[in-house]
Amino acid sequence: MAEQDGALTVERRSIDFVPEAERHGRARGLFAVWFAANMQVTTMVTGALGVLLGLSLPWAVLALVLGNLAGALLMALHSAQGPKLGVPQMIQSRAQFGFHGAILPLLLVIVMYIGFFATSAVLGGQALAGATGMNTDLAIVVVAAVCTVLAVFGYRLIHRVDRWISLISALGFVYLTVRLLQTGHVAQAWHGGGAAPGTFLLVVSVAATWQITFAPYVADYSRYLPKATSVSAAFWWTYAGAVLGTIWMMLFGAVAVAVAGQAFDGGSIQFVVDLAPGAHGLFAVIVILGIIAINVLNLYGCFMSTATTLTAVRRHGIGPRGRIAYLVTAAVVSTAIAIAGRGNFLANYENFILFLAYFLIPWTAINLVDFYAVRKERYDVSALFDPDGQYGRVNWRALLPYLAAIIVEVPFMSTTFYTGPMVAHVGGADISWILGTVVAGGLYYVAMRYSPEFRGLSTREEDTV
Repeated sequence: MAEQDGALTVERRSIDFVPEAERHGRARGLFAVWFAANMQVTTMVTGALGVLLGLSLPWAVLALVLGNLAGALLMALHSAQGPKLGVPQMIQSRAQFGFHGAILPLLLVIVMYIGFFATSAVLGGQALAGATGMNTDLAIVVVAAVCTVLAVFGYRLIHRVDRWISLISALGFVYLTVRLLQTGHVAQAWHGGGAAPGTFLLVVSVAATWQITFAPYVADYSRYLPKATSVSAAFWWTYAGAVLGTIWMMLFGAVAVAVAGQAFDGGSIQFVVDLAPGAHGLFAVIVILGIIAINVLNLYGCFMSTATTLTAVRRHGIGPRGRIAYLVTAAVVSTAIAIAGRGNFLANYENFILFLAYFLIPWTAINLVDFYAVRKERYDVSALFDPDGQYGRVNWRALLPYLAAIIVEVPFMSTTFYTGPMVAHVGGADISWILGTVVAGGLYYVAMRYSPEFRGLSTREEDTV
């Protein structure tokens, strides 16, 4: 049926399983989704943090590249889950944490979506206000409304729009990048300064976290692909789009702040569009399109995670009206936060993205270990929707490693609002994300490896998807 549905037909599926008869598309379509999502100013701001946190430009470039290459590995491994299971990413978490146990990471993911929507909305609103003279708060509302409409139509329209945004963004930023390199004092910035090891690792962490924050919803955009789609195809098309778009924009941001200083401080939209004299309006539109590309994903993911949480608390169906209600509520809350917090944007953003890492990384480690090492892609999808199914209501074999990993991370956390006692002993570096990955994934594997459930997997799930 999905093949006959046009992009302007409201998506019928939400958190439910997508049958094989409704699957469509090719893995290469994933490239445009993740390239478009990263070709935007919020990504630039993340890259600018590399210099603002104290690295010289060459070391910031190296840290940002390494962080993205590493973080995108985890992110793309999640994308490969979508075609195999045909369900949203966080529904699949019920297999690890249990039907109700999955609510804990879900709540944290919902906070993530709202926070990222708000931070991107600030930049989108600034771009629209600069291009039209509109009041900035009103501009934020307008951009949020466009994202809401796209999210209501859903999967097909998102994929189609992202193909065009990818093309337009690539062409526009080729020109802007050339202009940046021509007008800035890049050579001088490239040869200045050094790097403290702790700061270098902190910037690697920021870049890796950027990629990992896509993990809770990356499979949402591959779940309609045919089940026969190979893991390698879904992985590499996702990885390529995410890495190319992100590294390009993060390096753009790092160079911009290194050569322009205060002119780019806070992720100045004006600085970007001023690189194209005589075409400010056109390039403001390109900036706005990038913000729309990422914020539609944030809003769509917020809807999925909120619906997954509330349907676990109280079983109910989600029709078109319910879908719209979920999306509008999420958009209103996120937009209100954007308007309230835009005055202290950069400090809020730095703290927010680091805060996310401490909770998302243990989750992603457990999820990937379960999919690739414990269950080896075999799941009973019907049990994901049954509180009394084989995955149970709460799985302490996942929750305890998850909580243990967060506890291990605390002494190694390094943010502007809290610095753990062990940070000084590792040169000021924030290595909590590395510890969180190892501890959560390792403890979960051990807990499952010696459980009765693990020993029965090879026979019980032979015929499941």
